[in-house]
Amino acid sequence: MNVKEVVGALIGVFVAFLGLLWFLQGTGVLRMRPILCIANCEEVVGPSPFWAVAGAIVFIIGAIVAIVSVRRGRIA
Repeated sequence: MNVKEVVGALIGVFVAFLGLLWFLQGTGVLRMRPILCIANCEEVVGPSPFWAVAGAIVFIIGAIVAIVSVRRGRIA
């Protein structure tokens, strides 16, 4: 694997982790307070279908990016 595949895999894993975090927060499994607020930030109370769906989509995209990056490194 060269640097390009490693960076692609790391970005994919990071995006997938972020999507998983959003999914867990959207389903109400995980609750976190806002870390850095610029405006009136409030904690999401209860499940949020929007963040659950957005998290699932972002997780799938990140997983695909990571898998494609790793496979591209093995084929070459």
